[in-house]
Amino acid sequence: MHPSHDATAIVRADPSSGIYAAIDIGTNSVHMVVARAAGEGRFEVVTRHKEVVRLGESGEDHLKELTPAAIDRGIAALTRCRAILDNFDAPYSAVATSAVREAENRSVFLERARAEAGIEVEVISGHEEARLIHLGVLQALSVYDQVLMLCDIGGGSTELLIGKGAKSKIARSFKLGAIRLTEAYFPNGNCSPRTIGKARRFLRSSLAGFVHECERYKIETFVGSSGTIETLLRMAMAARRSEVQNLNGATFTAAELKSAIDLLIAAPDPEERARIPGVDAGRADILLGGALILEAVLDAFAIETVQFSEYALREGALFDLYSRLEGSKPNQLSDIRSSSVMHLMELCDDDPEHSHQVARLALALFDGLTDLHGLGPVDRGLLEAGALLANVGLSIAHSRHHQHSYYVIRNSEQLSGFNDHEIEIIAQVARYHRRSRPSLKHREFAALGEADQHRVQWCAAVLRIAIGLDRSHAGAVGSLRVKISATSITIVVEPSQADPDSISLELYSAEERSGLLASLAEREVVFELAAKSVVAR
Repeated sequence: MHPSHDATAIVRADPSSGIYAAIDIGTNSVHMVVARAAGEGRFEVVTRHKEVVRLGESGEDHLKELTPAAIDRGIAALTRCRAILDNFDAPYSAVATSAVREAENRSVFLERARAEAGIEVEVISGHEEARLIHLGVLQALSVYDQVLMLCDIGGGSTELLIGKGAKSKIARSFKLGAIRLTEAYFPNGNCSPRTIGKARRFLRSSLAGFVHECERYKIETFVGSSGTIETLLRMAMAARRSEVQNLNGATFTAAELKSAIDLLIAAPDPEERARIPGVDAGRADILLGGALILEAVLDAFAIETVQFSEYALREGALFDLYSRLEGSKPNQLSDIRSSSVMHLMELCDDDPEHSHQVARLALALFDGLTDLHGLGPVDRGLLEAGALLANVGLSIAHSRHHQHSYYVIRNSEQLSGFNDHEIEIIAQVARYHRRSRPSLKHREFAALGEADQHRVQWCAAVLRIAIGLDRSHAGAVGSLRVKISATSITIVVEPSQADPDSISLELYSAEERSGLLASLAEREVVFELAAKSVVAR
């Protein structure tokens, strides 16, 4: 039995070895990659592990549950992943996509993964899935300066994204997957002209709205990732009798795809499809469904050429893990996180200068209290985001705006770069910036693990004082420093102006808001200005 961790996709082991791992728990397969950081953002793959588990084997929308047999297969695969992780003592990120995301009994799978395999699994949204795939693709191909469309076809969903550089212009996750489409239209892998026609009409209808949204973008490069697209590439290469050692960056045309689809349709059953050159036998029963999805996308956007990326979700999760643990900037959020937080703040906050000042003071106070709270750089970044977004609920109403802030943050699709778990922490920090303290009477707080409750409590305590120190919204506090003794915390506050009386309101408000910090630290909190002091009791 492995020790359980708090519910986070990022689990630390021994990063000093420079080895990191990522696990992609998909509808069809469980993939793991273990790699060594090679400097300048590059990685050298140490080993890969893949198992076909068919978590989404039911595939029917009215049965949104993982079957017991599928859960057993998934847990067995994760147990073998755990053995590999233990061998390397590598920190890892484990993300689950469509099958687990949509399952009403996903908690059963997540709890068994934690208890039996020792793996903490993060269930990511379709939007976050697309972002991570995009991140992986950018590491694999020289497409950074191009407007690209990305297509990743999984077993239960298809992710489509248009982006340039690290920025996503538009991203959608569709409930269109190779397994889902196969079970809906081609049970047992068999097909007929009638079912092919029905599937094509359904796909055109499903994509129509997204196609309209994308009309303003001029796509320069179309990139495909996933096992389905790799298999279709291999079919095209086999048909043209070409061979390459590295599939990354290899291309095939829309015409070659249509020829491959004709071959798949002509084969009477999956057994015959498995004999077609280039076809992966383990994918033969669902390949036609995946091929028709790609065909629909290419037709909808008049795409002529598909470029294949060997890197996808798991590599994106790997790079994301590395940037969080080793590449994070000490004084600010990473660029993609920062830009998404700023965008949401600008949409919903009428006084962003106040939020910036609060965030600056909160980080200074966090840094001064490190010896007491024991939190790290990742937690610091979550505090910064929570501070910047604490007032987004004002866009709904001033009354109970702290609760509205929780709702806005939790349900926004603007926060790229954060996983679902981190968004929950940010939302709770914002929710507790005023009024009632974090309490087990509150369902969302009670649902957190003990370490996450510790994070929320300390970050909320810090944020409350920082808000008090800008009570006038005038930026009156220039700086602060912290002195800690066995019985007290002294916060020495410097005004931004020469007149000490200019921060009298700030000192009073901070004192009023310091009760949570005093309780957590089991010390009195003293605010000091020159020879003056105000004691929080």
